[in-house]
Amino acid sequence: MSFRPEPGAIPESPGVYRFRDAQSRVIYVGKAKSLRQRLNSYFADFAGLHPRTQTMLTTAASVDWTVVGTEVEALQLEYSWIKEFDPRFNVKYRDDKSYPFLAVTMGEDFPRVQVLRGAKRKGTRYFGPYSHAWAIRETVDLLLRVFPVRTCSAGVFKRAGQIGRPCLLGYIDKCSAPCVGNVTPDQHRELAEDFCDFMAGNTGRFIKRLERAMREAAAAEEYERAARLRDDVQALQRALEKQAVVLGESIDCDVIAMSEDPLEAALQVFYVRAGRIRGQRGWVVDKVEESSTGELVEHFLLQMYGEAAPEAIPREVLVPALPPEAEAVAELLTEQRGARVEVRVPQRGDKRALMETVERNAKESLAQHKLRRASDLTTRSRALQEIADALDLDQAPLRIECYDVSHLQGDDVVASMVVFEDGLARKSEYRRFAIRGTAGQGDVASIYEVIHRRFKRHVEERAESGELDPEPIDPETGRPRRFAYPPNLVVVDGGPAQVAAARRALDELGVDDVSVSGLAKRLEEVWLPGDDQPVILPRTSEGLYLLQRVRDEAHRFAITYHRSKRSKSVKESVLDEIRGLGSARKQALLKRFGSVKRLQGATIDEIREVPGIGLSTAEAIVAALKGEST
Repeated sequence: MSFRPEPGAIPESPGVYRFRDAQSRVIYVGKAKSLRQRLNSYFADFAGLHPRTQTMLTTAASVDWTVVGTEVEALQLEYSWIKEFDPRFNVKYRDDKSYPFLAVTMGEDFPRVQVLRGAKRKGTRYFGPYSHAWAIRETVDLLLRVFPVRTCSAGVFKRAGQIGRPCLLGYIDKCSAPCVGNVTPDQHRELAEDFCDFMAGNTGRFIKRLERAMREAAAAEEYERAARLRDDVQALQRALEKQAVVLGESIDCDVIAMSEDPLEAALQVFYVRAGRIRGQRGWVVDKVEESSTGELVEHFLLQMYGEAAPEAIPREVLVPALPPEAEAVAELLTEQRGARVEVRVPQRGDKRALMETVERNAKESLAQHKLRRASDLTTRSRALQEIADALDLDQAPLRIECYDVSHLQGDDVVASMVVFEDGLARKSEYRRFAIRGTAGQGDVASIYEVIHRRFKRHVEERAESGELDPEPIDPETGRPRRFAYPPNLVVVDGGPAQVAAARRALDELGVDDVSVSGLAKRLEEVWLPGDDQPVILPRTSEGLYLLQRVRDEAHRFAITYHRSKRSKSVKESVLDEIRGLGSARKQALLKRFGSVKRLQGATIDEIREVPGIGLSTAEAIVAALKGEST
């Protein structure tokens, strides 16, 4: 291969290497104890390589590497590069569903218990994940008898404080009602910490404490209190019964099992804390290069624990096969946890039996995934081919960009660009535009402006690189450029006029390798440049359904941006006119009242309670806002 490094040019040191394609996109990241030995293996016997590795090498146009000092440093750099560049030939683990967690927002002044999904937030303690949200709510309902922690939203909490009356949970003793001062912030935080301790597995001390208090109340002939404490003990015991006991009370571990075939693998994790199964979660992965079970486990551990909080990493991680760099992985996890972490394969006993249970779950998960995947891949492929046939394209549009314009009577005009690759939304590539020169001139002019701006950047970058396609990676930052990748198809929300404007913008820039179409909302007609009649796709067409999803997503993204921009402009237009009100005090006002609308209903005395707001400023705010509302 033309990009094979010269003999002796590759160092024998440990390090991390990157393969790039002709547009300098990173397509694969790997690590090696010896860079020379590992990279030479790619070029020594091409015919003997795994088919996916062969595909990666034929796609690649260059390779570079970075030397590191230790295997742990190599693991860290490999993980950070995979996260940053999202290489297409690296294994990627995807959740096979969105799992709910029980979360306690310890970062707030008054911590709140709630059910959350998605990305984890800083300052919040998480327990689970659970298979169903109702399972969490049943547990929480039982625990609130003993640990009456706040569960309400910020708006409900604030409203209760304003009217001086707690919500229903406060009246039935399932909330300590910190909103009305029934407990101090420190007392409420102590309740939240006890709640977290119980969920983390420190259960015995709470049950013993309640049982002791129950006996003391009975001895003092306080029978009503003793009965209430008895019910509290039973509530905690029922909450514990919902979590199966599988190991000794002192054991904390994550049990990871895998089911795989030559193309894909499914992983299941059981989270065991204090001997009980506290949660379960699954992932699936495409095998984009030949990988052993140990290598898949190593990549999974890096992804799973890469940014986990120290308390989320257990003392022991049980795996189906040891990673190739097991000691380095264990050292990395130990460093992150702040205490020793063991990574090992269970051989016998209860842990081996539990591993077999997790393996059965992984096999079932892989079977279900393959059924869903077959249907999904077939549908998306058919949709892309139907679009190509209907629009007379040379090939299926693997990358589609869709543009939409949003405004309110010509004000705060914005546009959105959403990207679908292989029929799936790629949200990291979404972009939004504030319309400048053509604002107020209508949607057609706005479409022209946004298409011209997007592809002008692309043409400029292509000219700078001197190649047919621009350099996608910025050499100064190492990150992808904003508009480096051109689409196969541009879709605009609208009819013939919008399509003509988009085509004119591309023609003026000399872009002739991008197709254009429009999707009109009224009859869901597909318009092509210069055609007098629309293309009518059948209502049951998968191609039409995909175009509708792309158009609707562009509309949603544009509306979201327009609303945020309009809200910001309203805040600025009203508050900026008040003399003596700087940005810091504006932020303090909005933080205190939540919105300009609520600020309008505040009295002078209430406004003066905000730090930094004096009598004259408060009077000026009230006068300005009254004038705004009339």
